[in-house]
Amino acid sequence: MISSQIPSRITSFLVFERSPPLSPLTSRLTLKSLMGSLLTKIFHAANLYLGEKLSSSSQRVKANKAEKETGLQVTTDKNQELLSFHKKHREMVLGSYLPYILHKAKEIREEKKSLKLHTVDYNGTDYWGTINLDHPATFDMAMDPEVKKALIEDLDRFIRRKEFYRRVGKAWTHGYLLYGPPGTGKSSLVAAMANHLKFDVYNLDLKEVQCNSDLRRLLIGTGYSLGSTELLDGLWSSCGDERIIVFTTNHKDSLDPVLLRPGRMDMHLHMTYCTFSGFRALASNYLQIQHHPLFEEIKGLLEKVQATPAAVAGELMKSEDQDVSLQGLIKFLHDKAKAEMLQES
Repeated sequence: MISSQIPSRITSFLVFERSPPLSPLTSRLTLKSLMGSLLTKIFHAANLYLGEKLSSSSQRVKANKAEKETGLQVTTDKNQELLSFHKKHREMVLGSYLPYILHKAKEIREEKKSLKLHTVDYNGTDYWGTINLDHPATFDMAMDPEVKKALIEDLDRFIRRKEFYRRVGKAWTHGYLLYGPPGTGKSSLVAAMANHLKFDVYNLDLKEVQCNSDLRRLLIGTGYSLGSTELLDGLWSSCGDERIIVFTTNHKDSLDPVLLRPGRMDMHLHMTYCTFSGFRALASNYLQIQHHPLFEEIKGLLEKVQATPAAVAGELMKSEDQDVSLQGLIKFLHDKAKAEMLQES
């Protein structure tokens, strides 16, 4: 069991014992005698980590399900196994193994946690109401493949640059602007980003914020610590863990240019009407097809008609029969083309 839980290079230096903590006169040290106030953090991290690697030799385990969580958390019971080590290996354990345990425990928590959607609730204690974010969105959506690739690379680059932001003295935040007509997938893209990063979502409509003090109270409820009471700078001057700030709008031209500058909106994504490449992504996702004789006719229509990805997806969902679904989409696009012609005449 030990070999599956501890990096091989230090396996020989650690032992797990079932006995109570040893006397201070012993030549071995326990976590309790070393950690002091950090014991609780180390204990929970070790329990979480060991719970992932339980074997048939574990005599007692505990299973717990927190409210609103989707999965069980399995840990070892008290006094089940106690980590102790020889005094001479103190530096190795404190410098290598325990940080490894903390890091692995964080990875496990991130993997298992249920994402949350937080919405404004002025009657709540911190102005936020919370539900589970069960949105199934992924990046398999109607986006330009190159834009999608650039977005994913940008997100991953931001997450792994914590030390860079600390070194250059900037808050670990990143801003995105999603703009385009309604129905082009802005909300779904936000959900896909959250699922990709394992981030909770705080949904805030700035039109509902009456003054800077309201914004400050709302941001404090998200865990932000503001360095400014000015509305926008308060978002970017916050400190703490990583933050992704996504602004969505139907009308980019109506925004103050100051809002759009780099450092506030680091990446601008135009959410367009459905293109043929976007349609192919939807057809693959909804109908599980890559090619079809009707694709060429649909391609020609999409070059002439402004149809949102949401509208195209709606048509593809109307039938499980591929031919019926695509023919229905063609009729929808023809009708839309006629309506647009009538509006222009």
